[in-house]
Amino acid sequence: MSGTVVCRLDDLTSGAAAKFQVGDHSIAVVRLGDDVYAIGDTCSHADISLSDGEVLADNCEIECWKHGSRFSLKTGVPQTLPATVPVPVYVARVVDGMVEIDTEGAAA
Repeated sequence: MSGTVVCRLDDLTSGAAAKFQVGDHSIAVVRLGDDVYAIGDTCSHADISLSDGEVLADNCEIECWKHGSRFSLKTGVPQTLPATVPVPVYVARVVDGMVEIDTEGAAA
């Protein structure tokens, strides 16, 4: 399995999201300590960038700034209304200090 390198792990701030474009996919990448998560960047309720929202590290969620929907970083499933449709999640891994995203077989 190979992915697309998007940045160095050290370029990401723990507890924050960064937006990357991988092919046709707009992806919010979140670092929580040494863990990295990749989730579709567009809220399924409204066409809003999730990477502009707040990361809720204790719950492993990201919150849309516009209407407050929260999405699991692990599953993409909305945890609160008004969103009811999951967003895709992608395989994210760190290889030799570089963050790779694999968009093949995205869930959701």
